[in-house]
Amino acid sequence: MSASATPNTSAHALIQVLAANAIDRVFVVPGESYLGVLDALHDFPGIDVVTCRHEGGAAFMACADARLTGRPGVVMVSRGPGAANAAIGVHAAQQDAVPMIVLIGQVPKKDVRKEAFQEIDYQKMFGSMAKWVVEVTTPEELAVAAFKAVRVAMAGTPGPVVMVVPEDVQQALVDQHDWMATPESPTQPAPDGLAHVHTLLSRAHKPLIIAGGEFNRPGGREALMRLAERHTIPVAVSFRQHDLFPNTHPLYAGDLDLSTPAAQVAALDASDLILALGTRLGDITTQGYTFPAHPRPRQTLVHCYPDPHIVNQHFAADVGWVADPTVTAAALADLPPTGEGLARDDWAATLRAIRERMAAWPNAAGRAADDRIPFSVVVQALAAQAPADVAICLDAGTFAAPVYRHFPFVYPQRLLASQSGAMGYGTPAAIAAQLRDPTCRVVCMAGDGGFTMTGNEMAAAAERGLPILFIVANNNCYGSIRLHQARTYPGRYVGTDLASPDFTMMARAFGIQSEYVTRTDQVHDAIARGLAADAPYLLEVRSSLGAILPAGVSHAAGVDLAPRGEP
Repeated sequence: MSASATPNTSAHALIQVLAANAIDRVFVVPGESYLGVLDALHDFPGIDVVTCRHEGGAAFMACADARLTGRPGVVMVSRGPGAANAAIGVHAAQQDAVPMIVLIGQVPKKDVRKEAFQEIDYQKMFGSMAKWVVEVTTPEELAVAAFKAVRVAMAGTPGPVVMVVPEDVQQALVDQHDWMATPESPTQPAPDGLAHVHTLLSRAHKPLIIAGGEFNRPGGREALMRLAERHTIPVAVSFRQHDLFPNTHPLYAGDLDLSTPAAQVAALDASDLILALGTRLGDITTQGYTFPAHPRPRQTLVHCYPDPHIVNQHFAADVGWVADPTVTAAALADLPPTGEGLARDDWAATLRAIRERMAAWPNAAGRAADDRIPFSVVVQALAAQAPADVAICLDAGTFAAPVYRHFPFVYPQRLLASQSGAMGYGTPAAIAAQLRDPTCRVVCMAGDGGFTMTGNEMAAAAERGLPILFIVANNNCYGSIRLHQARTYPGRYVGTDLASPDFTMMARAFGIQSEYVTRTDQVHDAIARGLAADAPYLLEVRSSLGAILPAGVSHAAGVDLAPRGEP
């Protein structure tokens, strides 16, 4: 952009700072309260403006984009209702530890704090979720605030920043700047600290790595692999980080998730040294703060994370490193190998055998207890045909359980699933993933409940010709909550039945080819057609509710739509 060819407004100064920091895409639902910023975007053709149908979908897209790039995902929304709708994405960014900038238009300065039309105090609204909430009061501050927003969103534990911009500070003439944030220098343990941990490793018979999302960056997976192989250390990945370490590797010990079996956790707990690297050791990864034991683990604990707020927050570490996990793993991998004569191959084989038993594909056909398709059949067929670069974008729900337990992720295959557990994430994440890498194959998997929340965002796939395969598991139920009801209040089901629409017709209304899958013998070929398509494609699967509920428990739904016939 030439400064002489475009207006030098404060909105231009804002966008200029974003562009200087490699922000090349923004997700928007337009609103009158930030018209000045929308106008400025017209003069930045290098920034792709993705128009969304709902602010929640736009914010989810920004979350997924940030996870893929490591740069702040940017979402722009209007005040009041727009900001309220976007709040789900702010929460997801905080839970997922991904950098995000949320720009919210605000009422004019003179009306702030007067309870004006659609006015909200965003410090009160987002203060507990966002890393920083700033309300810009002068045009000159807008670029400065944007520059700080980039830095804050990416520093320490990445997360969301909220910028609130009154509508009358966006169009004043101001100086333009190309300020670029310099990444923080990677921190690393001191040599004596490395030597100490090397000594601990040399004495450990059953060491274990718990690897977290900080390895999701250039060089991270490679450093993790080198460390594990150098010292023969099994690797368990933290909550929904399956793609950090090859699931087919002999040292892969499984994931620590919502439904990690007790026998597998007990086997991991037999470790004598835990290297918790790049993980916050949150409640799900630690199985409700029981593994390792809270607050003082029985194992020797080495915890490495680049944020002092996290290290020693819940668990007293024997070695607490506020350091870059990738740099730390690489440094440990450069040290002489340990473990000779300590039977670590046997330890790794024990954990691997347990993982393989847990991950074995079930005999799903005998578990359905109805005439519908167990969704594990769909996941198994997808795993058999998925290309090496597939990105699987998961919504929340029980349909996703077979993916987490059985799908053998090997990078560059990716798993995009929000740690916030929010329904509605799948479709927006798939849009963001396909836009970010047009050459990879993106598969969105969602239940009928989650898909009806944000499925309208597939309009972007239709508009841009994005060849996403959408797979909708339709069991006419909020299945995850029905499962909890069946366990706790069997037979007393309230609020979980769904009268779902015809998703195939819904897709066709957007101009997307679709088909309805009603039998298990149709699944393999339907997925093959979807993966081969060069345009968006939707499969609606008449999935089994009985397959996900406890055996012997009544699961009859109040709403059970009759099959609509063959595709």
